[in-house]
Amino acid sequence: MFATEVLARFRAEVGAAVTRARRASGEIGERNAKLRERTRDLAVQARERGASPGAQATPSDVQEAAKGFRVERGLAVERVPDAAELTAPAPVETPPATLGSSAVAGPSGQLPRVSDDDEDFSQSRILY
Repeated sequence: MFATEVLARFRAEVGAAVTRARRASGEIGERNAKLRERTRDLAVQARERGASPGAQATPSDVQEAAKGFRVERGLAVERVPDAAELTAPAPVETPPATLGSSAVAGPSGQLPRVSDDDEDFSQSRILY
């Protein structure tokens, strides 16, 4: 064989190998994209699904196995609330209470004067 034939054969084999590698890489990329999308959809469904009172919680050994799996692969580990937190009633927001009272104008129509004095001010509403 001549050197040119060997070189041509080598180039053809390298070209075929590169083509196979690109095809395999593309197929793996598509499969990974589908898997990531499916995982994202499942995560959204799991977050949106509310736990009802009395629902079965995931056993702690299964949670620990899942956590270990993620840690071994360097993946993010989210804090998972326990069953009591998931089934607890939602807190009710109440408007903040206003403590104390505001000054009221006295018979003369004047408000009591404002000062930094530490004297007894409990009678200021009556005096003015």
